[in-house]
Amino acid sequence: MNTLIVGMQWGDEGKGKDIDILSEAHDVVVRYQGGGNAGHTVVIGNEKYALHLIPSGILREGKLNVIANNVVVDPPALVKEISELQVRGVKVSPENLAISDRAHLTLAYHRALDAATGSSIGTTGRGIGPTYTEKSARTGIRTHELFDLSELEKRVIENTRFSNHLLDYYKAKQLEPSKVLEELLEARETILPFIHKGITGMILKHNGSLLFESAQGTMLDVDIGTYPCVTSSNPTIGGAYTGTGVYVIFNRVIGVMKAYTTRVGRGVFPTEQENETGKRLRTRGNEFGTTTGRPRRCGWLDLFAAKYAVQVNGISEVSLTKFDVLDEEDSVKVCVGYYLNGKPAEYFPITEMDKCTPIYKTVPGWKTDTSQARKAGDLPWNAREYIEAIVDYLRVPVRRVGVGARRDQTIELQ
Repeated sequence: MNTLIVGMQWGDEGKGKDIDILSEAHDVVVRYQGGGNAGHTVVIGNEKYALHLIPSGILREGKLNVIANNVVVDPPALVKEISELQVRGVKVSPENLAISDRAHLTLAYHRALDAATGSSIGTTGRGIGPTYTEKSARTGIRTHELFDLSELEKRVIENTRFSNHLLDYYKAKQLEPSKVLEELLEARETILPFIHKGITGMILKHNGSLLFESAQGTMLDVDIGTYPCVTSSNPTIGGAYTGTGVYVIFNRVIGVMKAYTTRVGRGVFPTEQENETGKRLRTRGNEFGTTTGRPRRCGWLDLFAAKYAVQVNGISEVSLTKFDVLDEEDSVKVCVGYYLNGKPAEYFPITEMDKCTPIYKTVPGWKTDTSQARKAGDLPWNAREYIEAIVDYLRVPVRRVGVGARRDQTIELQ
């Protein structure tokens, strides 16, 4: 069975836990887009792992993990992540981690450009956007170029010098090309054994037992998200194909969403609660970025946006995370539509969301600790009614409910 896991909101939905759980039943976990600006948090027993670039299947023995061609790789950051996992006893070797030879490299000048230009849309400053910009301009440096030192040196120096012109325009400090190259070469020897030239065949060899993981979420997709405050790649189902270069049939397309909604950085967010409710959700949900530590903006569940995610991804089932965060609410609101220019929107207004106000339905809270629940019958009636309301609206079943960060804090629904 091939499975695709996509985020239904603005990222940070808790996909890492689902990937960790589902990786047990799959041979290969494939990360198909994004870079080290994303993070997946996995809690196993009392151990907490923060993964940034390496697929979450690395925490399972005997699984192959693939960093595919549309992932952008920051060599020093990857070396650091590998080392931190190894120190904690996690096996990371060329036997269980493979990097496509077509993945693009994020270098020091990308990070500098991001710092100089990315504040207007709230980027992480880790150079992801400039790397994709360079890729689209067809001047990017790819992982296979690490094998040819003489050509690599020329390319890095040339690209750094060009970037210095841009940095000068933005009145930012320029970089010394030799220092950029030195940083890359320090990481090169560690990374080289992980780079595979036959990644397509490697993936297809395991067709039927593939788990594809996205970073970020549908609403951050560069083409169909809330542009321009989006990521620079396609976290949606289309990105799974272009991001790996293979075509497979997905037997399950699992959409992951929180029982409420969050967003990091700038951009429209119709259900945001800039009040005590938002603060309460942030505190109870520990809503701070895995990679950046940035506080997340919090608000009520936006089912109108979630239905859009179902449509564009062909989602066949939903995994509802952080359900326990709502345990103390007297009542819970869900957005079931938008008013656009004073009238109910007849379509999802992705380019006009700044003109929208949410239409809410209020449901009673359950005021009960759900973190110990392990089956549907353990949930209070109002909690089950909330889940049913989601199913009725989306017309897609909720198959999994997360009531805590640990693997075992999961309810499987029929």
